[in-house]
Amino acid sequence: MKKILVAEDNILNQKLIIAILKRYDYDITMVNNGKEALETYKSSDFDIILMDVMMPVMDGLEATEHIRDFEKANNKSVFIIGLTGNVYDDDKEKCLKAGMNAYLTKPFEVEQFLNIVK
Repeated sequence: MKKILVAEDNILNQKLIIAILKRYDYDITMVNNGKEALETYKSSDFDIILMDVMMPVMDGLEATEHIRDFEKANNKSVFIIGLTGNVYDDDKEKCLKAGMNAYLTKPFEVEQFLNIVK
């Protein structure tokens, strides 16, 4: 069973993501912002992080950069998928530049997600 850390500040989006992922038997840990994502990742192992780009306290781009710095120092690696409601041309570029492996716009299609995490 894959372990997924979901960093999402919107309660409705949290519920939707949990409902989708539970159908596919993922082990899900939910946090509310990038700072919580960073701290949770440091203390546990995950296969995937779904990282909302725009969150309070620490956004997903900054959190991803900190995660990648932590990984360099600790010989770890995780697959990070950026999630955003924005559809601007440069959003994908910003996510990849920050160190994310993939990018999805919300609401995402389940098939899109599954194709990325396979």
